[in-house]
Amino acid sequence: MAKTILILNGPNLNLLGTREPSVYGTETLADIGKNCERHAQTLDLSVDFRQSNHEGELITWIQEARQSAAGIIINPGAYSHTSVGIHDALRAVSLPTIEVHLSNIHQREAFRHHSYVSPVANGVILGLGPQGYLLALTAIAGLV
Repeated sequence: MAKTILILNGPNLNLLGTREPSVYGTETLADIGKNCERHAQTLDLSVDFRQSNHEGELITWIQEARQSAAGIIINPGAYSHTSVGIHDALRAVSLPTIEVHLSNIHQREAFRHHSYVSPVANGVILGLGPQGYLLALTAIAGLV
């Protein structure tokens, strides 16, 4: 049976495809989810792909992953730069975790240069657009 990877997407990622296409591209979150499902199959993985604009909901899903997932891929969006709660939840579940960002956060505003998620992630992939999710799946396959 394929191991499940929880792929979480934070605030405003539901607007992909229309939100600042010069920064985030034109693919929708649904497009990214479908591509992740296809790629996961080639790695003998399954994905549980979710998005929320609510920090508490993301934290609850991370906590629940202890029982349902072998690893986590997370694009925390703006919560990368603000959420000690997401940091603590990821640390508490102790699952292999890859952080993904569509844009290179280090080429953007100074407040985006720090991530609370990075210190508790096994790896960080940023600046490669939607392909970053596929690379994260390949990487996490080797960790689970």
